[in-house]
Amino acid sequence: MWSPRRDRGHGMTRYILTRILAFIPVLLAVITITFFLVRVAPGGPFDSERAVTETTKKMLEEAYNLDAPLYVQYWDYLSGVVQGDLGPSFRKPSRTVREWIELRIPVSLELGAYAIVVALFLGLGAGILAATKPNSLRDYAPMSLAMVGICVPNFVLGPLLVLVFSLWLGWLPVSGWQDPVDKILPSLTLGAMYSAYIARLTRGGMLEVLSQDFIRTARAKGLSEGAIVVKHALRGGVQPVVAYLGPAAAGMLTGSFVVETIFQIPGLGREFVESAFNRDYTMIIGTVLVYASLVMVLNLVADIVHAWLDPRVRRRA
Repeated sequence: MWSPRRDRGHGMTRYILTRILAFIPVLLAVITITFFLVRVAPGGPFDSERAVTETTKKMLEEAYNLDAPLYVQYWDYLSGVVQGDLGPSFRKPSRTVREWIELRIPVSLELGAYAIVVALFLGLGAGILAATKPNSLRDYAPMSLAMVGICVPNFVLGPLLVLVFSLWLGWLPVSGWQDPVDKILPSLTLGAMYSAYIARLTRGGMLEVLSQDFIRTARAKGLSEGAIVVKHALRGGVQPVVAYLGPAAAGMLTGSFVVETIFQIPGLGREFVESAFNRDYTMIIGTVLVYASLVMVLNLVADIVHAWLDPRVRRRA
């Protein structure tokens, strides 16, 4: 027997499977572009200030298959990726690229999770506060701060927070990732800009919902403003935030290069920066592949949540 709910479920399943299958050509394009870009960049993994004899350099290139034609290197690397082998690290041979990524990525994911919490807490709070009293000081103050947050990049905000809270006040450590207090400044630095965007999106979404007829009906029934916001307006008001949260979460995870470098955090972002300086080909490609996968997965999760919140999206799926 035909059921609209079952049909919508099949539609969502088909939509999710289609998106997952689309990952394959995208990841193939990412690998291909990154592979050839790092090879045409000047310098190599064994170029350093210390002089290396031609014999030693040839032995290293032979050991890492760098003496083979470029198309052979590409095919060998692609064959290894299909089997889950990201190759050896040229500059850190104590571990493979996959082992280095498995070691570093939990730190980056932890930092990204803290930054998302900071962004949601500050952004949702400021946006809801501004929407409940539009065109007043309670609206202008958080939105002005949000505009400042959008304009100040994290490579400027990070040193400023270190200067104020570490060097002047002495409240928080300058760097590190051991104790809970070590994680406050990096999380604030990474999440601040995104909290500003979330605040503005929340304000716009809440204002639109609060002007609807069912909200006026709820007010006419004598419900308190807090109950109206939480029970009736919040679900619809945060839909723009949910749509933005996928790219934002991906941005916070993939944009941690600067923050991890500033605060000396042993995460994957800092590893990527070091590998770029060292021309560690396999580490660069492996890191880019992981970050590309995270971006696509997080965007897919955001789309699924958005479809769950908005029935119109489910019908289109």
